[in-house]
Amino acid sequence: MITAQNLEVRAGARLLMENVSFRVAAGDKIGLVGRNGAGKTTMTKILAGEALPASGSVHRSGDVGYLPQDPRVGDPEVLARDRILSARGLDDVVRRLRDAEAQMGADDPAVAERAMKRWARADAELHAGGGYAAEAEAATIAASLGIPDRILGQQLKTLSGGQRRRVELARILFSGADVLILDEPTNHLDADSIVWLRDFLKAHRGGFIVISHDNELLADTVNKVFHLDANRCVIDVYNMGWKHYLTQRETDEKRRKRERMNAENKAKTLTDQANKMRAKASKAQAAQSMLKRAEKMMAGVEGERAADKVAKIKFPSPAPCGKTPLTAEGLSRTYGALEVFTGVDLAIDKGSRVVILGLNGAGKTTMLRILAGVDAPDTGKVVPGHGLKIGYYAQEHETLDTRRTVLENMQSAAPQLTDTEARTVLGSFLFSGEDAHKPAGVLSGGEKTRLALASLVVSSANVLLLDEPTNNLDPASREEVLDAIRRYEGAIILVTHDEGAVLALEPDRVLILPDGVEDLWNASYAELVSLA
Repeated sequence: MITAQNLEVRAGARLLMENVSFRVAAGDKIGLVGRNGAGKTTMTKILAGEALPASGSVHRSGDVGYLPQDPRVGDPEVLARDRILSARGLDDVVRRLRDAEAQMGADDPAVAERAMKRWARADAELHAGGGYAAEAEAATIAASLGIPDRILGQQLKTLSGGQRRRVELARILFSGADVLILDEPTNHLDADSIVWLRDFLKAHRGGFIVISHDNELLADTVNKVFHLDANRCVIDVYNMGWKHYLTQRETDEKRRKRERMNAENKAKTLTDQANKMRAKASKAQAAQSMLKRAEKMMAGVEGERAADKVAKIKFPSPAPCGKTPLTAEGLSRTYGALEVFTGVDLAIDKGSRVVILGLNGAGKTTMLRILAGVDAPDTGKVVPGHGLKIGYYAQEHETLDTRRTVLENMQSAAPQLTDTEARTVLGSFLFSGEDAHKPAGVLSGGEKTRLALASLVVSSANVLLLDEPTNNLDPASREEVLDAIRRYEGAIILVTHDEGAVLALEPDRVLILPDGVEDLWNASYAELVSLA
């Protein structure tokens, strides 16, 4: 279904993979893993035909369904339902049916008759594409992913980033593609939707490649693991499930370490002997031969995997501010006839720690965007207090300019920094050397997360608005973010599905949307985090 031969993968000038060959056959359910920046997203783009390798080839047979990390695809004017149906080419058919139905009751008999004929042709096409059962199937998939029927009737441009992403996931699963390529499919899903997705992937008869930091999803669904080793620029293929992979990988690392130590000991013995023999002219040639043998011995042994680098993430020292740096009064927001929330009041005191809860579509991201000044409320106002400095982390990284380089984004966020100072900050977030000149648009989700967090470090913000800050991060990087949340001394307003992030925050209050109810935090709210 997908055959990759001698791939060389680069991010700018940086080599990610070389001489990589593998095959994805029917029934292969592959977990693609590796640290952030190893090249997972770049690899999936190449396999899906969205990007080209530096060299090598990819051959595809059958249909490929690709879910990228960035959901901003498709015509923003299209209805969510039509976007899903477009995966099988049914969106145009359904639109023609609706138009014909609207004209079938026309007073002019000629108009009504033509409408009847158009309806009959469209109806025949709909049945050929799976009929009304296909529409029902699409609606079932959407509902299982937490997309209610009212959302299906909205234009894509009215949806939040999380809703857009769920629509795209529904579209890919509905497509019936032979191979699914899914980049972090559990982002923005609630607990019930994740369980449903696991069952869907387990039952999927084709092949799939999934990038995920959800260990339970990998443990339940994959029968092969491709590990991208950024240190060795290779892919290690494990023809086994997730749990066996974890055990085998640990065994492989111990073996590499043991072989390396044995080779080092033997090479040292040869080198010591050669150095003793060098002094005698009659044995100089033999000594040189021993040194070459020692070099060859070391060159032929795989080194122990170097420890993966992890960004040292911290949030800024907050600038001085008044007792209540941020107040919201009577906020409301609607999309057309749909009321998202109304009459929301919120006062953020110095050092407050607030978590916003609510079902998908309740307006959590919209609330943060209004508080950040990105969007305006329909009614009400946001009142900045004395010394307010907001730092906003957007879940879809909208604060980044994808046309600018990593360095240019940092300089835009903190124009007071010199070039050297900006590079120093970027270096602590693992953007070193030529990485600083990569366009932000080519970064993986994890890299975009790191760049957006790096921008917060230099902001002196005293109120942080964090929208799903642990999405797209490997476990080590996630722990760094959680630790930064624990240690930050300013106020935080957090939106997350990550129970660990809420535990790190230790919130004092909760705002529940869409009702706008504010309450003191208690342990019973913790059960709502993964459901929200």
